[in-house]
Amino acid sequence: MTPVATPLDKLNIFSLKGLQMKTFHITWLTFFFCFFAWFGMAPLMKIAREQLHLTKDQVGNIQIASVSATIIARLLIGRLVDKFGPKLIYTWLLVLCAIPVLLIGTSQSYTSFLLFRLAIGVIGASFVITQFHTSIMFAPGIKGTANATAGGFGNAGGGAANLFMPLIASGFTALGFCSAADSWRFAMIFPGVMLLLCAFLYHRYTLDSPQGDFKDLNKEGIKSSRNTFMIAAKDYRTWILTIAYAACFGVEITVDNFAPIFFTDSFGATIAVAGMVAGIFGWINVFARPLGGIVADKIGKTYGFNGKTLLLAVLLLIEGFGIIWFAKSGSIGMCIFMMFLFGLSLKMANGATYSLVPFINPLAVGSVAGIVGAGGNIGAMLIAYMFKVKAVHAVKDFTENGLTVQKDLIDYTGAFTLLGFIILGVGLAVFIFRTVMAQKRSGMEELVLSTGN
Repeated sequence: MTPVATPLDKLNIFSLKGLQMKTFHITWLTFFFCFFAWFGMAPLMKIAREQLHLTKDQVGNIQIASVSATIIARLLIGRLVDKFGPKLIYTWLLVLCAIPVLLIGTSQSYTSFLLFRLAIGVIGASFVITQFHTSIMFAPGIKGTANATAGGFGNAGGGAANLFMPLIASGFTALGFCSAADSWRFAMIFPGVMLLLCAFLYHRYTLDSPQGDFKDLNKEGIKSSRNTFMIAAKDYRTWILTIAYAACFGVEITVDNFAPIFFTDSFGATIAVAGMVAGIFGWINVFARPLGGIVADKIGKTYGFNGKTLLLAVLLLIEGFGIIWFAKSGSIGMCIFMMFLFGLSLKMANGATYSLVPFINPLAVGSVAGIVGAGGNIGAMLIAYMFKVKAVHAVKDFTENGLTVQKDLIDYTGAFTLLGFIILGVGLAVFIFRTVMAQKRSGMEELVLSTGN
């Protein structure tokens, strides 16, 4: 590959021409399998829960562990990417995280399963690298679209995991490799191998920036050595976006983790059906998150930073109302429809948030992305804890083969309702602060000067 001098000013997703587009496609594909590995256990939790005899509290702790490690990882990765570049950091992240993904199937107890799930959560930091790499490869007017499209395509890995992991597990059983009870152990081998393959592709076929790798730019004195984390942390707008991202991406992670169990326990759906239904939520990312970035870029050209922030506030308000209605749905059909509705606004809000991130401070894109991204996981961790506390045991009648049977289940209706009201509050807060945020210089001038666009 021959590096070019400037970021690309248009995004053609059907093109592999040039360093920027090759990097774009490798980045989102790598991110896709990171999310696939991260949430690979979610649709198989019912099997693992029964085999390892996990209690309600233990399941809650495991869900919290799956997102908590990502918080520190995203903060650290943001600073490391600013300093060492995305290629090196992504490669090492993929190799190291493949280890717990491959080994979680050896778990024989709650403690070992919890620790592996905690370690797998580190792979969620891949999002920060993806957003940094697309930000640096594309010009200011297209950054929101590029970030949201790469993020949306990659986030779809969570939906793909819900859809395909039960099928992969069933496939291992059908081929005689294992029993149905052990199928989850063998199924996790697939995402672990894919992470190693992605590590090779990323290291072999990408560069850190259009100008070349950071190690070469550092030698030439082009790359700044300033403490980018402190630059990002001192800007209050970083923290407003962090709270907003907790209210959209934090909810996305929650739904990815809890939706399969919610549909099996609330409506008596099978693991395969629940995974397929929950997978709809993940696949919305393919078009909804890019749509959020595209709309934000178009609004930004006319109404600037204030317009983008107003869009984010409106999307959060729609999300909040949708979640409340979802929780109150009495049928699986209405539940699926409402999940699609609030999922659409939620994922557009994800894209709108990261259309703002590159313009907080162009010298600290990685660190801003890391802090805001960590906010998503802090939100997910707090929500998971709330679900653990608010969940209640219940006995419900289900019809199977013409017979009425009673099953113990975990009811998350109250937790989803409370979550909806919390999101409404965050949406109102962003709406109130949007004008204050816009009054501070957005960084567009510095970006234009630094990129030559």
